[in-house]
Amino acid sequence: METLEQNIQPQIPIPNSTAILVLGILSIPCCCCVNGLVGLILGVIALVLYGKAVGIYNSNKDAYTDKSLSNLNAGRICAIIGTIFSALMVLLAIYIIATIGWDTMNDPEKMQEWIESFQK
Repeated sequence: METLEQNIQPQIPIPNSTAILVLGILSIPCCCCVNGLVGLILGVIALVLYGKAVGIYNSNKDAYTDKSLSNLNAGRICAIIGTIFSALMVLLAIYIIATIGWDTMNDPEKMQEWIESFQK
């Protein structure tokens, strides 16, 4: 006869839950790096890993800790925020390049003239 203790297995963290949280958090401040590309990449990676981790969690919910599920959800929320901010930065960079041109951005004198045209 099996006892209750023999049937209970220790709970483990969801795979990559901490990595998803870290990538999601890093995607927010990195939205300003390289015109938002770094934050966008980190956010998308976190969201892809989240999708895989949720599938693993849904296959056996009792095997995983509640704390890792909280980390997973917090990482997803941070990744969504970081991805949105980063996408906005990328769109802003594209707009600026389309408006003033790449040559103006690379020439300090032309850039100074463009800035001065708004100050008048």
